[in-house]
Amino acid sequence: MGSWVAKNRTTLAVTGAVLVAAYAFYFLKNDIAPSMYGAAWGYAIPLVLAALVGVIGERSGVVNIGIEGQMILAAFAGFFAAAFSGSMVVGVLAGIGTGLIAGGFLAWTTVRWRMDQIIAGVVLNIIATGLTSFYLVSGEILPGVIPNLDIPVLKEIPLLGETFFSGRSVIALVAIIAAVVVHLGLFHTRWGLRTRAVGEYPSAADTAGINVERLRMLNVTLAGSLAGLAGVYLSMDASSSFERGITAGRGFLALAIMIMGAWRPLRAFAMALFFGFVNAVASQLQQSGLGQEEGSGFFHGIASMVTAPQILGTLPYVATLVVLAVAAGRVRAPGAVGQPYVKKDQ
Repeated sequence: MGSWVAKNRTTLAVTGAVLVAAYAFYFLKNDIAPSMYGAAWGYAIPLVLAALVGVIGERSGVVNIGIEGQMILAAFAGFFAAAFSGSMVVGVLAGIGTGLIAGGFLAWTTVRWRMDQIIAGVVLNIIATGLTSFYLVSGEILPGVIPNLDIPVLKEIPLLGETFFSGRSVIALVAIIAAVVVHLGLFHTRWGLRTRAVGEYPSAADTAGINVERLRMLNVTLAGSLAGLAGVYLSMDASSSFERGITAGRGFLALAIMIMGAWRPLRAFAMALFFGFVNAVASQLQQSGLGQEEGSGFFHGIASMVTAPQILGTLPYVATLVVLAVAAGRVRAPGAVGQPYVKKDQ
């Protein structure tokens, strides 16, 4: 226990400082803090799920640029399957299944066919955008809503309970569970050890008897279910509609979150919350009308321009660039990521 604390001293210190600041804001600004934290988590839910897709893929040695496409396809399939069948369960299963199929497509092209992983992901994104735009149907509505849950005891915790465990949808709770399960799986199970081995030293893993190709295909395919769930959340929970560009770049933002989380699930979860909070701050500034009050003069014009809704809406992406610049050189990707593995006897 003592060695673990010493090894994670910096992480624990940063976590403690963030929690103190979060609780201070919660109690000092209780009129707006709960809604801001709730909005932050709502924005972060698909980012958490999508970032986990990237973590599993790259820990296995496969770059997944196609997360955006997987989410779009799942959002489309889930929404219209629910609308046409009259069943939310059918819609959720259709979305998850579509994510699995898209993950299988990426796995087959990159691992079995050894296609360039970046190109394969781009192709998936193009196909997803084209299909969902061409077959877009308007006027459909969902037959119901995804149920919200209250978790006994946990919902009573100040701030944390109100934000994560009170009145949240099933998908939100699954995102939390998925982050914990993937973390434990990667660092405390045989599957995780083998996954990290094929992502770092596939030749050594192969020598040890691990089927590198099969494990990579399995991981990338199954990770697609999480991308499918993220897409389902966007079209069937967060908005209850499907629109072109519904993902709004979240798949690419999730890749940045994965990198800033150092390819670790719980750190990626924390970074997703950070960007969710940045988005909530931007929304709060828009609602307050900061810089939009009447006036004239050069400085007022600058303030109005900087606080325009279009500018404030870019805050999460600007924050991404800033944090990526700070993190550059401080994190290391898995050693064999992006490299197809070919056995010497093939």
